[in-house]
Formats: sequence, C-alpha cells, structure tokens
Amino acid sequence: QVQLVESGGGLVQAGGSLRLSCAASGRTFSRDAMGWFRQAPEKEREFVAAISRSFGGTFYASSVKGRFAISRDNAKNTVYLQMNSLKPEDTAVYYCAAGSNIYGLGRSYVDYWGQGTQVTVSS
Repeated sequence: QVQLVESGGGLVQAGGSLRLSCAASGRTFSRDAMGWFRQAPEKEREFVAAISRSFGGTFYASSVKGRFAISRDNAKNTVYLQMNSLKPEDTAVYYCAAGSNIYGLGRSYVDYWGQGTQVTVSS
C-alpha cells in the first residue's frame, strides 16, 4: 500500500503562484510514477502532470505545459507541483496519484490516490 497526503492548496489571485506538495509513505518503491490530477466542479477528473522516480522524466497536460512544473525529492518521498501564471480555470481540487509509469498516469491508470487539496484562483 502507498499513502499519499497533499498540502499547499489555497486561494490565490489570477496570475499568482502556488506550490503543492504530496508526501508518500508505505511501499513507495513499488510505484515508479507520481503525479497530479485535478477535478473542477461538475467536470471529470483530469490528468495534470507526472514524474518518474527512476529517471526523472516528466509528462504534462497541454493545458498546463509551460506554466506548471512537477518535481520530486526521492529522499523525502515527496512530489511537488509548482503552479505559475494561475488562471481562474485552474480552480479545482488537486489530487496526488501514484502509478506504474508516467504515460500510464497520463491515461489515468492510477493505483493510489491522495485525498485532494483545494486550489481556488480568483479573477
């Protein structure tokens, strides 16, 4: 089992920045990829970004590429999502996720979910 705990959400004005963190515990070595998804009200959950533990490769949704950056600290079993140039349409609950590989996460093949953290971007 892998447990994921997100933090860092909040309220920010459009154009601002936030950094989300996801701390993993348990059998973290069993899953190579960690990433982020988001779900806005009345919309389906969508993939945001993923990163590989083993080779550090990253994969982003086109809607956030160039504005968001995912990174990880393997020693701390923590993944970060730096969100810049935030827009009101980025408002959502952001979920941390773990899976076998980054492209699988991109296709929503998720093995473990966190509980989510709210991000609200005001206009």
